[in-house]
Amino acid sequence: MDLFSLPRLGLVVPPENPTAEPEFNHLLGTGINVYTSRFPVTPGAGLRAMLETYNEVLPGLLGSFGALRLDATVVACSASHYLLGPEGDRAFCDELSERAGFPVQSSTQAILAACEALDVTRLTLVSPYQPWLTDTSRAFWERAGLTVDEVVLVPVGPGPAGPTAGDAHYDPYEVTTAAILRRVRERELPAGTALLFTGTGMGTLAALTELVRREPGRTLLTSNLASAWWARRVSGDTGEASHPLLRRLERATV
Repeated sequence: MDLFSLPRLGLVVPPENPTAEPEFNHLLGTGINVYTSRFPVTPGAGLRAMLETYNEVLPGLLGSFGALRLDATVVACSASHYLLGPEGDRAFCDELSERAGFPVQSSTQAILAACEALDVTRLTLVSPYQPWLTDTSRAFWERAGLTVDEVVLVPVGPGPAGPTAGDAHYDPYEVTTAAILRRVRERELPAGTALLFTGTGMGTLAALTELVRREPGRTLLTSNLASAWWARRVSGDTGEASHPLLRRLERATV
């Protein structure tokens, strides 16, 4: 195999995200070469301001790949695109694709594409976000025509004021596999609802592998899994997916 003849995927990630690149590399294996650019650090900015900055700088950031020929690019930050709503997100990605000369897709649009391919209409949202951002995420999916049956919050732990949701500490980058499985296990999920684990920074591969064993018939989606699925479809990677979760998703969408 000629390593440098493989399809090339660009990946744009938040500066402190420790999860996206490892999960993409595990999911895509040796079939696609992945090249990364990172959003700028925004010292002192609150979460919303930081996410709005990501959207503002994204067009220029795609230019940081220079003359590197890419077959596609994924913007691996779900939260910033939730702020745009589904129609604004789609229009933004279309504009970025036209400027770049290759397909540019947000992880949110990749999830919507996967839902359409799977005929998914109902979701249970598993979210590591602060409640206001989880509400923004839920509104995004509902405006896109999906029914959100339930929301499962996954905080890192209680804050100093106590264990209630309002006092909990949220950080997608610190969520553990054990916490994800515990939160999902605590809920009696409706039959027929797909589980969507939102956020490219929450590590999910080990948790999904365990959940597949428990409920082999349930649809499981994550921001990174759906994005890797989309990347293979548009980049020309025709070999068998190397990761079993990606193979499972591709079999379901044939």
